[in-house]
Amino acid sequence: MMLSESAVRKSELKSSLLGGDAGVDDAALQAAIAAASQALRDLQNEDGHWCFPLETDCTISAEYILMMHYMDEIDDVLQEKLARYIRSMQQVSYDGGWPLYDEGECDLSCTVKCYFALKAAGDSEDAAHMRAAREAILQRGGAARSNIFTHVLLALFGEMPWEGVPYVPVEIMLFPKWFPFNLEKISYWARATMVPLFILCAHKARGVNPRGITVRELYTVPPEQETQWFESKGPMDQLFLALDQVGRRVDRFIPAMVRNKALKKAEAWFVERLNGEDGIGAIFPPMVHALQAMALLGYDKDHPARATCVRALQKLITHRDDGSAMCQACVSPVWDTVWSSMALLRAEPGSEACAKSVDEAMQWLAPRQILDVRGDWTAQAPDLLPGGWAFQYNNPHFPDLDDTAVVASLLHLSVRNSPDADRYRYRDRINRAADWLAGMQSSNGGFAAFDRDNDREYINHIPFADHGAMLDPPTEDVSGRVIACLGLLDRPQDRKAIRRCIRYLKRRQQKDGSWWGRWGTNYIYGTWSVLAGLVLAGENPKQRYIQRAVSWLKEMQNADGGWGESNDTYAEPELSGLRPEVSTPQTTAWAMLALMSAGEASDDSVRRGAQWLMQAQEDKGLWSDPSFNAPGFPRVFYLKYYGYTAYFPLWALARFRQLNAA
Repeated sequence: MMLSESAVRKSELKSSLLGGDAGVDDAALQAAIAAASQALRDLQNEDGHWCFPLETDCTISAEYILMMHYMDEIDDVLQEKLARYIRSMQQVSYDGGWPLYDEGECDLSCTVKCYFALKAAGDSEDAAHMRAAREAILQRGGAARSNIFTHVLLALFGEMPWEGVPYVPVEIMLFPKWFPFNLEKISYWARATMVPLFILCAHKARGVNPRGITVRELYTVPPEQETQWFESKGPMDQLFLALDQVGRRVDRFIPAMVRNKALKKAEAWFVERLNGEDGIGAIFPPMVHALQAMALLGYDKDHPARATCVRALQKLITHRDDGSAMCQACVSPVWDTVWSSMALLRAEPGSEACAKSVDEAMQWLAPRQILDVRGDWTAQAPDLLPGGWAFQYNNPHFPDLDDTAVVASLLHLSVRNSPDADRYRYRDRINRAADWLAGMQSSNGGFAAFDRDNDREYINHIPFADHGAMLDPPTEDVSGRVIACLGLLDRPQDRKAIRRCIRYLKRRQQKDGSWWGRWGTNYIYGTWSVLAGLVLAGENPKQRYIQRAVSWLKEMQNADGGWGESNDTYAEPELSGLRPEVSTPQTTAWAMLALMSAGEASDDSVRRGAQWLMQAQEDKGLWSDPSFNAPGFPRVFYLKYYGYTAYFPLWALARFRQLNAA
């Protein structure tokens, strides 16, 4: 049988790359980089930016269907597309449920929402896939054992009594700064989600549900007879559960004047942050709750704020080639654009086409710096001038340090070798960004994603926080990214902040030498972020603690030359760096970039990684992988960045070529 041209090419490539101890073929490497570079540039939008799909587990798509039923605004065509996507992700033959990531176990809360959504979409509860899902739910204790956000959704549909929802008084809006719990002490995403939710809970809101969908069959006992709604894991949980009961008993004594004042403050808070067609917080859950709250407060369908919120939600829908559709939790244009540009900056240094792509990207990125909005981060840094970038198209109240550090680094790298006139093109923007980054350092020396010193661990013990994601504490990966930027800029005023962060990172290193990754899967991602930051900040890579990380990375390499890591590691840290049966393009790239940062560019492990990437490259020039490659919230919510298999492998190969040609 005749082999196709692509099959012949792959066979030849594999032969040339994997032949014993032979090095990487220079011509093949150049061809791989050129093909990936061209493919990435072809995906650039006309205005200079990139934005790849950002897939989540099926929770978000299920919630979109249920939102339409709650509001009595059902688009049957869209509903069937979303339902088709949800059905395709069910593990019918395995455990009957829906996982939080590929190859994960059935997640009870996700499965409850998917079952509810499919039933709302018209699937019969007697259908085989629905029976399988229901059995999976009941085997895990039924809907009553699902997480608190699922309890809220069920209560909003009258499928669970409000006793199953933690007491969340809207009067929280009036709590002073010194109070142990207030808005300033929780994370941006929790803040944006909870404020409109306060309004819904205060009114014990009830959705329209025009088709009368019910899911009482998902309970092991009738919900009215359930007595154990909340799990207690220790004394702190018991304390907060006791306070929950006290709050319920005194609620009726709260003066109407106080409640109305709190409701008005909550409304003003979320309306101020509605953020046009990008939506409040630029993430799905707050948008849904804001829409529901506006309907409850009497905003009619044609009210500009409500209509704009609907359009923001609609913009999160991605239609797929198979006729299905999924709803994204948010979009990632700034993140995708800056990393794509970083890759192209290394890919073809003398290429006019690459230079043009990067320049257009920077022209798109630069004006998105937030210079005039003093966002929620000012609660802990009131005197600090704004200077960050957000993750999404627009999210001025909530810039993040991760994006800001990489954008500022890109702006610096792109012009540092330019003629004098151009070299200072972005100087003021870079300095504003660096000032903001340094000013957002937490007391322990680390850096968080959105806030400073947002780390009061007791808050994760309140009944509403069973997901453990109420806080935004400093993390190793973000900290590494920030000192990479500050080290690259080498400003004298930042050296103290860098030293403090290095001490933080040394304290946070795992016993095996790795670092945990909060925003990417997982220890390999974290170790790359930290190693790159440490070296750019001036640390000698020959130091013992850095060499421990290098040794760990080499030990984690798979037999085929690549690296892989699963989201299982968030629940089972003993599996850190391990996925021996599966190497993935993005994880291999991160490991290579980490090793190369530490001076290992000529090491055999890096060469074998490059060979694996070249072998795995697809005919169109890029890479693909089904893996969910980042947590939204570890152990609770996961993401698949489609861009990670485009720009990170390209950057790794380009960096490999550059360092080995030196």
